[in-house]
This record gives sequence, C-alpha cells and structure tokens, in this order.
Amino acid sequence: MKKIILIFTILLTAALLSQGQTKKPKPLKVGYTLPANEVTSEKMKYVRSVGLESLELSLGYLIDHNTRKFKFSEAEILETLKKAKKAADDAGIEIWSIHMPFGKHIDISLTQESEREQVVAMHSKLIEYLRVLKPRVILFHPSWYLGLNERETRKQQMIRSAVELNKKVRKSGAIMVVENMLGFDLKLDSLRERPLCRTVDETVEIMGRLPTNIYSAVDMNHIKYPEKLILAMGKRMRSVHIADGTGKQENHWLPCSGKGQNNWNEILRALDKVGYRGPFIYESKFKDEKELKECYDTLYQNAFGAQG
Repeated sequence: MKKIILIFTILLTAALLSQGQTKKPKPLKVGYTLPANEVTSEKMKYVRSVGLESLELSLGYLIDHNTRKFKFSEAEILETLKKAKKAADDAGIEIWSIHMPFGKHIDISLTQESEREQVVAMHSKLIEYLRVLKPRVILFHPSWYLGLNERETRKQQMIRSAVELNKKVRKSGAIMVVENMLGFDLKLDSLRERPLCRTVDETVEIMGRLPTNIYSAVDMNHIKYPEKLILAMGKRMRSVHIADGTGKQENHWLPCSGKGQNNWNEILRALDKVGYRGPFIYESKFKDEKELKECYDTLYQNAFGAQG
C-alpha cells in the first residue's frame, strides 16, 4: 500500500510541475539578407547545407539614387531576378522578403510633392518586377534623415506614399512592412533630424495612422531594448532584422559576437509572446554563413532551453 501511495505521489508531483512549465516554442527558420545579384546556385546550396532556409533580398544596386532611374534594362533586371529565384528554389530556400532601396533622393517622405511622386513611381515599377520572386514581405524605410522642424509634414508624406505603394504590394501578393529607424536622439546634427519611426512611441503613432494591413518590421540594431518595440507592435509585427548594437550606431554585430548590448533572452521571449512565426533574418556581420544558424541555436537554448 505504501508503495502505491509513493508512486501516486511521484506521478502527482510530476503532473503539477509540468503544469507550471512553459512550453518551448518551435524554433524559427533562420535566414539572412543578401543582394539579389549575389544569389548563385553554389551559394544557395551552401547556405542551405548550413541550416539556412530563408532570404531577404536587397535591391539598392539596381537604382541610381540621384536620378531615381534604373541602372539596367527591364530585361536585364528580370533575368537577374529569375536566376536568383531559380537558385533559391532549387536549394529549397524561401525568398521571404525584399528590402526596397532607400536613400536621400528616394525617400518616400519627401516634402516636394513632384519628387515624392517620382519616388513612388520608381518603387511601383520595382514592385512589378518583384512578382518574379514571389516574396512574402516587401520592406520599406519610412524616411531618410529629415530637415529641422518638418517632422509632421514628413509623416504625412510618408503615410501618403505608403498607402499608394501598399495597393501595389498587395496586388503582387505580398504584404508591406515599415522598418523602425535608428534615432536615440532627435537631432543628428545642427541641420538634420533622425528618420521617422525612431522611437517606440513614434513608431506606434505612425503605425496607428497607417492602414491596418501595413505591418511593422523590427530592426534590433536600430533601437535600445528592441523587445519593447516588439511587444508594442504585437501581432502587427511581421518581419525582423537581427543584429546587435548599442542603439546609438549602425553596428550590425552578430548577436553571438559579445559586442552588443541587446538582451537576446528578452528579445526571443518577446517574439514568442507576440506569436511571431516568420524567419529570424540576420542583417549582421559574419565571416561564414554557418555562424548564423549556430548563433540562433545558442540564443534559443539560452532563452528556452535545449531544442526538442
């Protein structure tokens, strides 16, 4: 009888303990950002062999940022994108997102209306080309650096552009996301202010003025305590840029480098809390792509315990 009571007590204790444990989330897919013209069959085979499953393609090299014109013909651009798509597909890698070109003269918040219209037209044409790649997400910067005391006007222009571009993005089958920008201080110098979406409060404000089918991308290198922005965005957060930093410079350190100040346990737990299931897209410095999956596995184990 005592043996039965002991077994029952052990089983009851184990059941009670298991109820108090938090179920570990399923690990995220891991990927990284890469210029589209650097996507080759050989590279894709290698990155898949070291555990990467997703890509974000950057396209800034296609544009003359001063003239807002394409550097290559439509046929040349489509050929490059088709090759990138085939190389990724053949290796079993998903093209998750596109990082749209950004810069001073291709800023979607430009105050001069004729210039803003030119920028929107350039981005719209590029979105048409992106149908070849079939991305899930198309990412935009909300602005470049601003002049002094023009912030509200820039917000209005950015929102106008985003609404126009979102129609093109949705027609292509993707969703539009807007990335938060580095901005611990309002002013960059005596003549310029830092970009839009520079703080949690400003990002919340701007996202609240945008249609609900425009979403947020959180860049962990652009803000101190990125977990606060993740939680503030909640279900509206649909993509990430992974890098470590201080929140004051464009450091883009690998999270496992030991150089940055981010609390990756808090970041991964915040991602899980808001239900983020997209890939863990690195925008970090590294020597070899194999470091990226290894680093994520370390971060996951530190935050949640060993996988499986």
